[in-house]
Amino acid sequence: MISVLSGLGIVIGVAAVIAMMEIGQGSSDMIQKTIAAIGANVVQIDPSDAVKAGVSSGSGGRVTLTPADSEAILRECSAVRHAAPSVDCHAQIVFGNRNWLPMNILGTTPDFLTVRNWANLAKGRPFTDGDVQRNAQVCLVGQTIARMLFHGSSPIGKLIRIMNVEMKVIGVLSAKGANMMGRDQDDYVVAPWTTVKYRLSGIRQATTSTVDTSSSGQVNSASQIYPGQEIQLYPQKSAMQTADAPQMIRFSDLDDIWVSADSPKDVPIAIREIRSLLRDRHRLQGSEPDDFRIRDLTEISKNLASTGRLMTRLLLCVALISLVVGGVGIMNIMLASVTERTREIGLRMAVGARTKDIRSQFLVEAMFLCLFGGIVGILLGHGVSLVVAAFLRWRIIPSLPAIAAAFIVSASTGITFGLYPAWKASCMDPIEALRHV
Repeated sequence: MISVLSGLGIVIGVAAVIAMMEIGQGSSDMIQKTIAAIGANVVQIDPSDAVKAGVSSGSGGRVTLTPADSEAILRECSAVRHAAPSVDCHAQIVFGNRNWLPMNILGTTPDFLTVRNWANLAKGRPFTDGDVQRNAQVCLVGQTIARMLFHGSSPIGKLIRIMNVEMKVIGVLSAKGANMMGRDQDDYVVAPWTTVKYRLSGIRQATTSTVDTSSSGQVNSASQIYPGQEIQLYPQKSAMQTADAPQMIRFSDLDDIWVSADSPKDVPIAIREIRSLLRDRHRLQGSEPDDFRIRDLTEISKNLASTGRLMTRLLLCVALISLVVGGVGIMNIMLASVTERTREIGLRMAVGARTKDIRSQFLVEAMFLCLFGGIVGILLGHGVSLVVAAFLRWRIIPSLPAIAAAFIVSASTGITFGLYPAWKASCMDPIEALRHV
């Protein structure tokens, strides 16, 4: 019983190592698959913030990206393979007597499916560039929407209503599951960006320091009450008033541009080319800040992976402390065993046992305790991983290197902490050992 309790520290330490390695590798695998689902070589471009009359719009509030920017990036940036403009819309979807509020209604081009590794649809077909040009009322739905709205029946060819606009479902996206932030990637509607922009969400207004008379006439038709006659309804603003409160004009803007580089190693080159091109197109001087943001998803994946590795290493340090504590327990029980078995040691020496025989005996006993504790710890650690996977729905990956390391560490612990008791037993004087009561 004393030996079993002494080996309990080894059991706990090895179990902690195995459980942390399996759970950590499972988490890293989930992060890698999530990034792969987004695209390891993907770059996302969105507008920066805007300030009007001293009030900041916050992230993405500026209207700076246009479809022409997306076309220029694809045409002029050598490291870019695909570029897809996108606009967002949030609205209720209605089919028959059922309705659903999706995570997002995304308007884009067919290249977006390639950028996001969605080219292989579960059902149906993708929309085409021709659908984008003619504002076609077609869409693709995710697995969650297909399940919640259509209840197992095929959605292909069915008509759904978004903001009282009928959209024909021509395809079902392949399943992606939840992303790193827990958002359902299957709860999406994807349609031509022109359809979403001009039929659903409308054109956002942009701020400018100059007044465009042609566009202002489109915004406010009351400026021309009589044909061929201009009537000034409001006092003319001064230059300072115009600068403080710029007029709003119509602007066909984008919420994002999704870009995929030729390979992950080409992402930094693509970012440099995109930044230079957009600054030139937006006429930004050298001292002016960018009016757009470029987010490198590869860098995000590296940061998440490094964070996961750091947490795994910290947990492994805690597990190694448990192994050290277990090793100290083994050394204590072996030292006690040397004291209790002094007469046995003396008797063995008296009948011809040599110093190395006594040393080997106690080393083997210590290694056996540690290896036995290691085996039990491996089984216990794998059991803990299975429990965590069952209750928390985490992915685990059995680690053969961790199991091999557990055996090596167990044997090393036995040798390290059994060496001193074995040496102490082998240095006993046989005569004095036989006299021990």
